[in-house]
Amino acid sequence: MKINWSGRLRRSSLIFLLRNFKTKNMRRFFILLLVFMAGLTVSAQLQTNAGVEYLQNIQKDMSTDFSDLANTYFLADSLSSFDVAKAEGMVNWKRYRLSPRQAFNLNGYWPVRMRMLDFPDTQYDNDPNLRIRLRFVNDRTVRVTMLTSPIEPKDNDSQDPMFAPEFIAANPTSSAWKATETADAIRYIGPYGMIEIQKYPWRLIIRDTNGRILTQSRAIIDNDSTQVKLLPFCFIKRGSDNSRSVNPVFLLSPGERIYGCGESFTSLNKVGQKVHLTVTDPQGPETDGMYKPVPFYFSNRGYGIFMHTSAPVTCDFGASYIGAQRLFMGDETMDFFIFLGEPKEILDNYTNVTGKSPMLPLWTFGTWMSRITYFSQKEGLEIAANLRRYKIPSDVIHFDTGWFGVDWQCDYQFAGDRFPDPVGMLRSMKNDGFRVCLWQLPYFTPKNRFFQELVDRGLHVRNGNGGMPYEDAVLDLSNPQTVSWYQDKIEGLVRQGVSAIKCDFGEAAPFNGLYASGKTGMYEHNLYPLRYNKALFEVVDRVTRERDNVAAGEPSGVIWARSAWAGSQRYPLHWGGDAATNNIGMLGDLRGGLSFGLSGFSFWSHDIGGFVTASPEDIYRRWLPFGFLSSHTRAHGAPPTEPWLISESFTDAFRASAEMKYKLMPYVYAQAKLSTEQGLPMVRALFVEFPHDAGAWLCEDEYMYGSQILVAPLMESVTKRTVYLPQGKWIDYQSGKVYSSGYQEIEAGDIPCVILVRDGSLIPHVPVAQSTNLIEWDKMTLTPYKADAKECTGYIFRPGDTKVSVTTK
Repeated sequence: MKINWSGRLRRSSLIFLLRNFKTKNMRRFFILLLVFMAGLTVSAQLQTNAGVEYLQNIQKDMSTDFSDLANTYFLADSLSSFDVAKAEGMVNWKRYRLSPRQAFNLNGYWPVRMRMLDFPDTQYDNDPNLRIRLRFVNDRTVRVTMLTSPIEPKDNDSQDPMFAPEFIAANPTSSAWKATETADAIRYIGPYGMIEIQKYPWRLIIRDTNGRILTQSRAIIDNDSTQVKLLPFCFIKRGSDNSRSVNPVFLLSPGERIYGCGESFTSLNKVGQKVHLTVTDPQGPETDGMYKPVPFYFSNRGYGIFMHTSAPVTCDFGASYIGAQRLFMGDETMDFFIFLGEPKEILDNYTNVTGKSPMLPLWTFGTWMSRITYFSQKEGLEIAANLRRYKIPSDVIHFDTGWFGVDWQCDYQFAGDRFPDPVGMLRSMKNDGFRVCLWQLPYFTPKNRFFQELVDRGLHVRNGNGGMPYEDAVLDLSNPQTVSWYQDKIEGLVRQGVSAIKCDFGEAAPFNGLYASGKTGMYEHNLYPLRYNKALFEVVDRVTRERDNVAAGEPSGVIWARSAWAGSQRYPLHWGGDAATNNIGMLGDLRGGLSFGLSGFSFWSHDIGGFVTASPEDIYRRWLPFGFLSSHTRAHGAPPTEPWLISESFTDAFRASAEMKYKLMPYVYAQAKLSTEQGLPMVRALFVEFPHDAGAWLCEDEYMYGSQILVAPLMESVTKRTVYLPQGKWIDYQSGKVYSSGYQEIEAGDIPCVILVRDGSLIPHVPVAQSTNLIEWDKMTLTPYKADAKECTGYIFRPGDTKVSVTTK
């Protein structure tokens, strides 16, 4: 009997087949075979990632698409034409397929030239010529765009939320780049480096001013004659749906180190790692997942790259081949901004494109007191009273998930039975020097009272059938009507007197969703945190400015956000997520904060002591100075977080760290202002300040707090630790002892942390105040920290000042 398995079997056919099998065993075998094949059909429909079934919203590994034998591969081959004056032309791409290859019983793959079988063959190009374009943004920045399709995409820069409005309005160009052409290459020479396009084999080469190659794209001839260890610069056309994705591949040099990519909790140097730039909820800072991936990185060799895309990217920085950085992009277009310079210069220019963090109000730099969660007006007022009773300087009380009526069903209204007079509470707290922050999220469960309204009005992310991808309604923040609805709800709270809103979650925008922007989740998933941050920050900033008559140019708005993408730094601030209450949680937060700062964000915080369970006193105690010597400071997590509920000695320790920061508030505020002007982080990797000190590039458990104070937290239960000190002398902030550069074993002081001041620093202090609105700026003093320095320099910026003043002594 001949059976055709090419299509579905009808019910009548199955009955016929079963009746014609001669024995019961044959019929039983046939039924089992059908069940097995049905299972194969179901399995084939499941989305997989390197053979592993996807779970909802986990990271996407884009590299697996680039070893799929069903795809067609196009390898960048040569420059077919180019207009040097316009800096644009065509790259010829050769068509290949991957063929399995056996070599002494090792099966690998080999790229084989391919003659297309597309029909009608006269309508398509076997080896297409596709657009490349260079734009010279400024003396240190070049934009390189390469297409994988003959269809020119629309110029949507003006609508792109990743770009800073100032960048869009200015549309900057530089005339400093001069072109030269030879038979082999076209070279554009700028004040700080060169961009070269080699004609054959095609390469994009980045050089310094001396002509040294910083990096260059890989070509097929870079593989040896016996093995293809990796594919070169290429793009794919998928056999599944003809969609395209590009894979830029660049040289990774011996000794090269890569930094950035967002709030990454793994080692700061990304060389040897495979980094997935997909917004996800990693459930804390202890894994390789990221709440805040950013498609930007830079090298210690003097260049940086912003991959202008919102599609997922997998960056293989020497993980699969030690000599290559392989950028597996979901996007069909390569749109790269290339920056030249040292870390400070690269960060400055990157944030010229995507925006710099705005300055934040003074009160935000004070202590934020919170737990999971305060449930009532009475409890909130008691916490505020105890902070004053125990003389713990503080400025913010945060109500987490317990301020509305039903847990997890945020309806933007204080629970009437537990908050009888919320406006009166807010007024009372502000009179006592406290601002109030409230929690919320962008997901609405079916039991939320707004659920049906969101569905009826179509304000949620939809699936392909017009319904919902999830049980929850997820706000579609690419829809202006949704943004208006959402901001209206937030505005009501701010007008009552709320000062900050926690921008929680945002990592679960449906990948399979359809959005009002016209895009799918492939491009909107990673953009969701940016749209979320923007919508929330803008309404808080606008309404606060109106409510409090904040003068033009003065800071007013703030949010407390968990997720982010490129451009989110314009809507501060962000915190490090749900850390474990142990040494690893603390280490993960520190690495994450440093990496985040190396990705263009000036401000960042974390939950002191960790989040998930009640923090052991030893961990909490050692975490305190790290928390208070961050740009922003919040105690939050499983109770108790309030120091007076732990012990008298711990209350004293908490108070000591808080008083230290409040005394240093003039330093904190001035360094914050400088950071926003230069695109620099407050919590700063050592090499940002000391790029020519080789040892500074190796440190990832200590940091610069601004430009003049070095902080080395105690990562274990010890009283001293080894600290690397960059060039120059360093003065212990607590003991006054002087240390030379290099590795030093240093005792922590009464505050359990090593805190050192750079020789030649002039640090401003004020008397301790219980809240920032009570700081006596007229009593500010300047303390010189001098060992070998002949002169000390300090920075002053008071509320109301228009610029930072520099003073010497």
